[in-house]
Amino acid sequence: MQQEPAVKKILYWCKTCNVPLIGRNCGCGAIGESIDLHKPYDLRPALTADHELISRLLRERYGDIPVPKVILLNKTGGLDRYELIIANGARFGWLEFDPVSRKHTVTLLPDALPYIVPYATSGVVDIPAGSSADDAGKKQRIGGKKVDVSTNEPDGSVIVRYGGRYGTGILTGNSVRIKELVRVVEETPAESDWGEVIRRNYDRLKDLERSAVRAIKHEMKEFDHVNASFSGGKDSTVALALARKAGVEEAYFVDTHLEFPETYSFIKESNIPITLDGGDFWQGVEKIGPPGKDNRWCCKVVKMAPVRRWMDTLGPVLTIQGNRWYESFNRADLDLLSNNPANPNQTNCSPIRSWRAFEVFLYLMWRNIPYNPLYDMGIERIGCWLCPAMLEAEYEMLREHHPELAARWDTFLQKWAADNGISQEYIKCGMWRWKSLPPKMRELAKQMGISLPKQPDIEHVDRGDRRERSYTATRDGSEPQKRRHMGQLGINRNSSSTDRPSSSRTWNSSSNASPQGSDSKRNYRPRRDTR
Repeated sequence: MQQEPAVKKILYWCKTCNVPLIGRNCGCGAIGESIDLHKPYDLRPALTADHELISRLLRERYGDIPVPKVILLNKTGGLDRYELIIANGARFGWLEFDPVSRKHTVTLLPDALPYIVPYATSGVVDIPAGSSADDAGKKQRIGGKKVDVSTNEPDGSVIVRYGGRYGTGILTGNSVRIKELVRVVEETPAESDWGEVIRRNYDRLKDLERSAVRAIKHEMKEFDHVNASFSGGKDSTVALALARKAGVEEAYFVDTHLEFPETYSFIKESNIPITLDGGDFWQGVEKIGPPGKDNRWCCKVVKMAPVRRWMDTLGPVLTIQGNRWYESFNRADLDLLSNNPANPNQTNCSPIRSWRAFEVFLYLMWRNIPYNPLYDMGIERIGCWLCPAMLEAEYEMLREHHPELAARWDTFLQKWAADNGISQEYIKCGMWRWKSLPPKMRELAKQMGISLPKQPDIEHVDRGDRRERSYTATRDGSEPQKRRHMGQLGINRNSSSTDRPSSSRTWNSSSNASPQGSDSKRNYRPRRDTR
């Protein structure tokens, strides 16, 4: 059995300042109250589009209620998007996207009631008197019970009212299933914004930065060739900023030719000096079929292969990357130094491995570092716009912002489904994202009467992020010494597209690797990091 990772499973919140905390202590001197989180325990701010979505859903359902500026989202498992909303130091509710109806909903939790009930002008259902009595007139709990009601409210999450108490429930037709009833005392939280969050976490942010830069500088001493990997996402943006503070000048971006237009613009603005030319995805997909969460052949073709070919011309390289424990269970024990067996010339340094997305975004805000505009548009996963690891909720945003891209992929999927005897409903619900469907999607297919294609027996774990071997690198067991630059960068100025970032150097992925890379590998002997 895999060991449980040493990650933060709770969030601390200062009720005095009404701000989330990186640690337990607030800058005001108060001790934060704990909030339990859900796996994988990652947290991120509700940025522009997410905040507007939550505000709209709450106000459409309950009226003109106050929505706090500071909201955090804790993603967890579901059919598609399923995130715990945390606001005012409370587990506020669930934000969910239904891949069948293609709609978002917010389901309230009881902790949200003190902040909503005093202002709610709709979405409230009265439970008939006597509903808590059985046939003999004896009182019984009605939490968890299904009760007949008379209301004009539409189906969905509602606030229920009964005997001076309030609760939450799910209304279906003329009945409501009550989740819980509680006494509600109105709460008036302090007004806060992200500027206040930064001020109250200032010391912690300084510590995070100082520790990360120190780690990078320490590892740089052992290598002659050091660079940073940049994808245009938030994590690599922070990793690049920290690497530059540590003195790293070289950075590279792998052009998969499948990036969002916003990402290409952001890469150009970020002054990334080297672009690696990725492989041809469309040629591969015509032969193999769509990639899946459990079959990411695409990463090998468009990302890993060009990096390997380039690294083979350089000899041993230290690459600063933005991998974090909270991204996936397979990364939860990632050490500072690691090596991917697929690219033995590259040693990866992960200085923000213990950061949550909360700390990542807070650092970007604190240092006023520009980040990819896709995040404010509601796209959480930055990468290929057709990546199977994206959510259907995000794909709906692609259809909204870039319908021409979505149309190209939809057309391919529809043809692929027709050629392989797969129903269009299978595609519309996003089931193409797996080579072998997990149980939750099999159950959905059963409920909808969707016939399943014959599927291989694949273990359902996320194999997109292979566990990396961690170590401190030395040569021949001797004292650490600098890795010599064994080759020169091959140059190919073949990128003429105005959509892609202009860079001073472009590496053509079809170029042959220099044999010098293999010479350097023979002198490369890893050992585990024991520090």
